[in-house]
Amino acid sequence: MGKVKAKHVSGLKPKKKCCRKKQRCLKCPVVIMRMKRLEAAGVCGKALKKGLEQARAS
Repeated sequence: MGKVKAKHVSGLKPKKKCCRKKQRCLKCPVVIMRMKRLEAAGVCGKALKKGLEQARAS
């Protein structure tokens, strides 16, 4: 999938089921839901990138 910017993650189509690995993949429905929540709160820039790292950590 390559490098994806944090601001584009919320627009991705989620996978059918979460894999629940040690670090969640970008298309995991949980990660996409958390990123949509951050964008709705008005987070942008470096804070959004930090939020992506936290969303993928399990």
